[in-house]
Amino acid sequence: MELQYALEPELTVAEFLDLLERSTLAARRPVNQPHTLEGMLRHADLILTARLHGKLVGLARAITDYHFCTYLSDLAVDQAVQKQGIGKELISRLHEAAGMQTMLILLAAPAAREYYPHIGMQYHDSCWIIPRKLPDLG
Repeated sequence: MELQYALEPELTVAEFLDLLERSTLAARRPVNQPHTLEGMLRHADLILTARLHGKLVGLARAITDYHFCTYLSDLAVDQAVQKQGIGKELISRLHEAAGMQTMLILLAAPAAREYYPHIGMQYHDSCWIIPRKLPDLG
């Protein structure tokens, strides 16, 4: 398998959306809101992609300060090529790009909870959130 990994800060919304739909991430992302997807891409600090023969098959998207913490906000791998180490490699390369001195943080999707310990990540039980407040469009 000839995979190519690269930082792609100008990734298009169309490619991002297509990959979200080919991975399991579309169920938890605003795929019907192109403006939000555009903002997610343009305001990310790092967008690392995996391509197979030019086709986007994986993506890791993060927000980082490059010194202390890196929040891995999206990890998406096309279901057709999962279980081949692409996700693990995306995480590794993204962490390296952000700086190995940063703590890598993510919120796991329910279906992926068992994946992260398998690749060496440690469970942490004290995450807290304030849910999104969506605008009233009515």
